[in-house]
Amino acid sequence: MCFAMAAFYFLFTLIMIWVKSSGDPRAAIQNGFWFFKFLILVGITVGAFFIPDGTFTAVWYYFGIVGSFLFILIQLVLLVDFAHSWSRAWVEQAEEGNKCWYGALFVSMFINYAASLASVVLLYIYYTKPDDCTANKVFISLNLIFCIAISIISILPKIQEVQPHSGLLQASIITLYTMYVTWSAMANEPDRNCNPTLLGIVSSNSTASTTGQVVQWWDAPSIVGLVIFIICSLFASIRSSKNTHVDKLLLSDGKEGGDIPSDNVEDGVYRAVDSETETVNYSYSFFHFCLFLASLYIMMTLTNWYSPSTDYSTMTSSWTAVWVKISSSWVGLLLYLWTLVAPLLLPDRDFS
Repeated sequence: MCFAMAAFYFLFTLIMIWVKSSGDPRAAIQNGFWFFKFLILVGITVGAFFIPDGTFTAVWYYFGIVGSFLFILIQLVLLVDFAHSWSRAWVEQAEEGNKCWYGALFVSMFINYAASLASVVLLYIYYTKPDDCTANKVFISLNLIFCIAISIISILPKIQEVQPHSGLLQASIITLYTMYVTWSAMANEPDRNCNPTLLGIVSSNSTASTTGQVVQWWDAPSIVGLVIFIICSLFASIRSSKNTHVDKLLLSDGKEGGDIPSDNVEDGVYRAVDSETETVNYSYSFFHFCLFLASLYIMMTLTNWYSPSTDYSTMTSSWTAVWVKISSSWVGLLLYLWTLVAPLLLPDRDFS
C-alpha cells in the first residue's frame, strides 16, 4: 500500500514538472479531477498486491532507505525552524514586559536537557555492555559530545551578537531530537545482545523469527517517529507563508494565495479570484515529491526498517538502517550549527 502511495505521488511529481501558472492545463489536474485521482490510487494499490515476490522486495527496500533519509532531512529543516521560531516568539513576549516568559523558557529548556540526560544514561545502561557493543558506545559518546558543543556555541558572545534570539532552548530541542535518533538507530542494530529493544526490556512480549532473532513490529521508536512525523507535517501546514525558511523549503515565491483584493467586491459580495494567473504560490511538482518521500518514510517506519527476505519468511534489522539514522542525526547537528555560524561567515547576507 505504501508502494502504491509512493508511485501515485511520484507520477504526479512527473506530471506537474514546470507548471508555472494556473493557465497551464495541468494546473486543473492539481486542483480538480478528484474522482479520477482516487480511482488511479485505488488501481495502483490493487495492482501492487499482484507484484510477485522476488528481487523487487530487496530493491524497493533500498528505495525506501534513500527516500526516508531525504525526508528526514526535510523534517530536520522544519525542526530547526520550529526551535528558532519557538525561542524567538517567547523572547519577544518577555521583552515586551511579561517576564514570566523567561521562566517558561527556562523550564522548557530544563525539561529538554533533563530528558536528554536521562536518555543518555538509559542508552548506556541498556544498549551497551562492558566488553561489547563498541559501536553503540561510539554513537552515544559522539552525539553527547556534539550536543554539548552546539549548546556551548549557541551562547557564545559572538553568536549572541549576530543571533540575539539564539539560546539554549533551541539547542535543548536539537539535543533531545538527537538522543531520540540515536536510540532509534540502535533499536535497528542486528546484534540483539546490544539491542534489547524497549519492549524486550520492560516485558517479554516478543516473537522469535525462524532464525531465532526477535521481531517486534511496533517498537517504541517507530511510534515516536510517527508522532514526530505528524507534528512536523502540522507545523509545515499551519506555518505562516510569510516565513522565508518554509517558503524556500516548499520552493514558494512567498506570496500569500487566497487573498481577496479590496476592489473585487460587487454589491457587497466577494468574487473569487485566481491568485495563480501569473505564477503558482508553490511548486506543484516539489509538493508531490515531498509526499512521495513521506510515503517512503511511513513505509519504513511501519515496517520498523526491517529488511525482508525475498519470500518474506524472515524480517531482520540491518546496519544500513542504523547508519542512515545516525548520519541523519549528524546532518541535523550540522544544520543547526550552520544556522548559528552562517551570519558570522557570511556577514554580507541578510539572515533576518
